[in-house]
Amino acid sequence: MNELVHGTNEDLNDEASITDQQRSLSDIVWICVQPFLVIGSMILVASMVASDWAYRELFAAIMIVLPIPLCIFAERIWTKRKDWLLEPKEMAEDAFWLAFAGFLWVPLYSDLYETPLSNGFKAVRDLAPLQISLDPSSTAGIISSALAILLTSSFVYYWLHRVQHESLFWWRMHATHHHITKMGCMRGDRTHPLEWLTLMLGTPVALALLGASDGVMAVAGAFGIWNGTLNHSNLPIKTMPVYDWVFATAPQHHAHHALDRKQADSNYGCMIILWDRLFGTYCGDAEVGQIGAGKAVPLSIKEQLALAFYSNKKLKDL
Repeated sequence: MNELVHGTNEDLNDEASITDQQRSLSDIVWICVQPFLVIGSMILVASMVASDWAYRELFAAIMIVLPIPLCIFAERIWTKRKDWLLEPKEMAEDAFWLAFAGFLWVPLYSDLYETPLSNGFKAVRDLAPLQISLDPSSTAGIISSALAILLTSSFVYYWLHRVQHESLFWWRMHATHHHITKMGCMRGDRTHPLEWLTLMLGTPVALALLGASDGVMAVAGAFGIWNGTLNHSNLPIKTMPVYDWVFATAPQHHAHHALDRKQADSNYGCMIILWDRLFGTYCGDAEVGQIGAGKAVPLSIKEQLALAFYSNKKLKDL
């Protein structure tokens, strides 16, 4: 009898050990996913640029086409929180915001066609007073230049973003992005049109002042799209030590979207988290409760667009 009990205990211990090993392996995978995809996309795009834009169609897929469908599929298999899974109506709303962002940003980052926006940007770049040019030809040089752009632009972004949280006047432009009650990979571009003129100034300013080449812009863009998509995703991504001292990760950005104001008023660096650590606004909470702002009630697209024009009282009562 004792031998039978002893044998049963050993079996249970073995099963527990296997479960712990599987959990540890899963943790390692989800720690590595974001750095692998984000840095990997930068290296791949930089290599294509250094090869004189070999496989331009692949670049378009990496930057624009691949991240969202891949993450939508992954969210259904490796869901972080089931209460964050989007309904068809919510996905349709997110598709509207994605389309809007595409019409705005594709002309800025692409030379496939000319628009007033792209021509205006080139004019600013040509007139940059610092007369600096970031136009390297090697893969390492392109990546280094892109990182310099990201650090510079994120410094501007950090302060603009922080002001939007600390000032009710500027919050009305940013509130659209926070009036979501679920996290999902399609939600990163839910941004009010007026916010594109304020919060999103950092990257164009840095690109213009430093005279970044189209290749450097492409690598910085690949970083931004992959990191922004993953940071809003409903995936069990974990932070990688050292990496998460500089680059923003999904758990850090989930805390920024929390209903709890202590968490929401932190982690302003959506791409680079270094400035939050330096200026005392970093939050390292691994888990968050309810997502959203105000009363955490979903708003229609019409209401989201009208937020910027609400009175202070109406804005507070949402």
